[in-house]
Amino acid sequence: MNASKIIAVTALAALTSVGAFAGEADYAEHNAQQFTSVRTTQEVRAEAAQVAKTRSTEPNGSRVAPRVVSSLDRAAVRAETVAAVRAGQIASGELGLTM
Repeated sequence: MNASKIIAVTALAALTSVGAFAGEADYAEHNAQQFTSVRTTQEVRAEAAQVAKTRSTEPNGSRVAPRVVSSLDRAAVRAETVAAVRAGQIASGELGLTM
């Protein structure tokens, strides 16, 4: 019984491995498109160099916002903050809970 199972498994493995010995499929030569350039290498390099000089590597909208000029001085802002914390309008401390 065991010998017949081993022979069956061996035969099945031999039949299924036949596909692994097929040759490589080279689709590149069959699907290759013929291309002939009308420009020289120097023209292409000159155009690439010109684009590299004029192109910005910065994405749109990535500039830093201009500095905001405040009409209040530091002491006034600090006094407003202390008053807001005492009134319970701003959370303070490690827990940040308002009472």
